Amino acid sequence: MIALILTQARTKLGHFGHRVLTAASTPIFIVLGVIYLLASVVISVANQGTLLSLDALDTIMSRSVGLGIVAMGQTVALVVGSIDLSVAYLISVGAVYSSAIMQNDPNRMVIGVLAVLAIGALVGLANGLVITKLRVNAFVATLGMSFILSGVLNASFQNYSGAVPDQFQTLAYGYIGPVRVPFILLAAVVLGVWILLRYTTLGHHLYAVGGNEEAARLSGIRSHRVIITAHVICSITAVLTGLYLAARIKAGAPWIGPDSHYDLESIAAVVVGGTALSGGRGGVWGTVAGVMILFVLDTSFNSLQVNEFLQNVARGLIIIGAVAAYTYREHRRRR
Repeated sequence: MIALILTQARTKLGHFGHRVLTAASTPIFIVLGVIYLLASVVISVANQGTLLSLDALDTIMSRSVGLGIVAMGQTVALVVGSIDLSVAYLISVGAVYSSAIMQNDPNRMVIGVLAVLAIGALVGLANGLVITKLRVNAFVATLGMSFILSGVLNASFQNYSGAVPDQFQTLAYGYIGPVRVPFILLAAVVLGVWILLRYTTLGHHLYAVGGNEEAARLSGIRSHRVIITAHVICSITAVLTGLYLAARIKAGAPWIGPDSHYDLESIAAVVVGGTALSGGRGGVWGTVAGVMILFVLDTSFNSLQVNEFLQNVARGLIIIGAVAAYTYREHRRRR
């Protein structure tokens, strides 16, 4: 009996190990580990501190929360074969309007959060409708939306607007037991999107439409509805990031999103994580690794006081190299 149980356990562990080793995101996590170790060695040799400490890891994780949340939404958009360039200004909208509505009043927190989530859903709906019904390219449609949001923000706000109450700042600085609340927030978003893509009908439709929209439509999938839903999800994650940033700095400002380049950064994280720009391929865990790679590099460059322009050159080369590697591997797989 005991021998049978041990045999079954070994078989299950073998199957689990095989799934881990053959998972699409495994190579990018290996790359993340290599980059993290190399960066730790270089920083230690240069006497600029260390990345091999809980404090350093905590700093990297804390800085990655905002980008990680919006990158989840961008993953959904790219999987369906679309893209969203409006997320940076939508992040600012989330931060500015939440603090303007709350006005440092704890009793207005719920209405502030609900209002911002509604704005995000409406913007995502507008993006999706323009793309599907007016047949405007996603790049152009969402770029146009970013200009609209920029105009609204700059016409309505010139500086920090309102303030969130101290209780709301728990979202950025609070703890539940030994775990930080922002880490729990990020984990909840990651797990939610992972379950959506892997285990729901909508998730399967997202991959199908991204792989071949016409074939998906002919098989009975309402491709327009799927694309619109993807953009609504992406926009909601953007305003969630705005809420998190408002909690972190106690107020919102029009430049919070675009100054941090959340539009390009989120796309870069998703692409580095292995999601195809053409759609139909990719996933959440690769994006998580992509976000971590970007922030490990940022932390390393800042510790080593690397010139900002050289940082951008290095990041660009890494993104190009990642895409080239994935493309080469895909061509090899198809042969």
